[in-house]
Amino acid sequence: MTDADGPAPWRPGAPVVRLPKDERRIDWTRLFFLLLGVGLFAAVYFSPAWPSAADPGYAAGHELHEVVLSRQGQLGLGLFLLAAVWWVFEVVPIGVTSILIVTVQSLFLIRDDPKIAFMNCLDPSVWFIFGSLMIGLVFTKTGLTRRIAYRMLAIVGERTSMVYLGTFVLTAALTLVMAHTAVAATLFPLLMAIYALYDEDGGISKFGKGLFMGMAYVAGAGSIITLLGAARGAVAIGFFRTIADKEIGFFELSYYMLPVGVLMTILLWVYFMIVYKPERDRIPGLREKAKDLYQRLGPITRSELGALFIVFMVIALLSIRALSPPDSALGQLHKSAVILSSTILFFVFRILSIEDLEKIPWNIILLFGGAMSIGFCLWETGAARWLALHWLVIFHDAPWLVFVLGVSFFVLIMTNFIMNVAAIAISLPVALLLAPYLGVAGEVVLYASLATAGMPFLCLVGAAPNAIAYESGQFTSMEFFKVGIPASVLLMGVLALFIYFIWPLMGMPVLVAPS
Repeated sequence: MTDADGPAPWRPGAPVVRLPKDERRIDWTRLFFLLLGVGLFAAVYFSPAWPSAADPGYAAGHELHEVVLSRQGQLGLGLFLLAAVWWVFEVVPIGVTSILIVTVQSLFLIRDDPKIAFMNCLDPSVWFIFGSLMIGLVFTKTGLTRRIAYRMLAIVGERTSMVYLGTFVLTAALTLVMAHTAVAATLFPLLMAIYALYDEDGGISKFGKGLFMGMAYVAGAGSIITLLGAARGAVAIGFFRTIADKEIGFFELSYYMLPVGVLMTILLWVYFMIVYKPERDRIPGLREKAKDLYQRLGPITRSELGALFIVFMVIALLSIRALSPPDSALGQLHKSAVILSSTILFFVFRILSIEDLEKIPWNIILLFGGAMSIGFCLWETGAARWLALHWLVIFHDAPWLVFVLGVSFFVLIMTNFIMNVAAIAISLPVALLLAPYLGVAGEVVLYASLATAGMPFLCLVGAAPNAIAYESGQFTSMEFFKVGIPASVLLMGVLALFIYFIWPLMGMPVLVAPS
């Protein structure tokens, strides 16, 4: 019996309706981190103005000018802390944290025009992620993922260590010619098909954690090798050309970055074999089972051929665009428009239907919408530059190796929370201006920054492959963060090795006469 406004009040003698135990218990850990994020924002909001930062960019006679942090920039940093805590500890769904980001910017007037915060959520980069996810969806629906997965498993065999290695090598190889976001979206359903042969119930396992996290990490490692793996390379080279008045070619970049990407891919394979060693050393009969399942798929279908043709055309166009001069017709094509063309064609040729739109992981798209919004917020309010200046000026009297590693570490931390293009844009110009004072060549600063910008191992928001891997349900954002700490230390160690020994042996300029 209920009243008009809800359940009738309990009366003596009436049966007691008890809530399930999980609904009655307070999650104190979640509550703590939820309030911690809010408390950090409140502390920043009510704190007095923060000290200025020294800017060498407009120096006269090597003097450092002061850069004042605006009230909006200060609030932007407070919002950044709030979002970081909520994202890492996942106190609410990660997409909901993104909604919080744009809402707080509007309510607290952090942006001059509140509409800008919402518009940033539909940045072209977010649309690129959407188009990449649609390609992955097509591969799943048409059966191409199963066809590729079974063929790969028939080659790598039954040992789970070789399955790890096979998927990692395939991931890194594809990022040489495709954006790492598109690679992750394409391989995700393939990895789901592989995992189904390991655990038919789809439960959580060490093998599942290592398979999906490893894919995300290696997608970053592979994406640094060529300009086709991500947009950050072209942006960084543009800054370098403007500030240092030197040109970095497509193959020159690959020459120095290839050994870094290859070594990191191998080391990440070893790392995940240690951290998430599969519960089973091998999957008996996997090779024969994969061959049998492949045979059952039958000949390739018209839908599969159509999907392959469209995807290959998009990859070819994106590759030609990346190699074309920026002022040419092809160079001016926007990558998001190119990849979204594939989405349109999938529906035109009825490879996808309206029902398929319901399968899109909107939580991931919201996540990156919020990431773009907070990134632009920190950039436009000057908060990001203020942070970079405070950090980098610490090293203006440091030994050259410490300076280069300090720049790289700052990029590594920032790219875990905001778009890597923004992390490069706020740190590289300052670092390139400081480098000559310390007798450091700009080239080594450029390549070191690109290496760390490509491998955000701590936060889901750091790169689209991280968030796509999260959709597997095999790990939490906190697990990803914990595993990413040793991986980031490993990356910095590898980078120090290359900066001090390997790159100079390969002919990279490292030291110059101080200016």
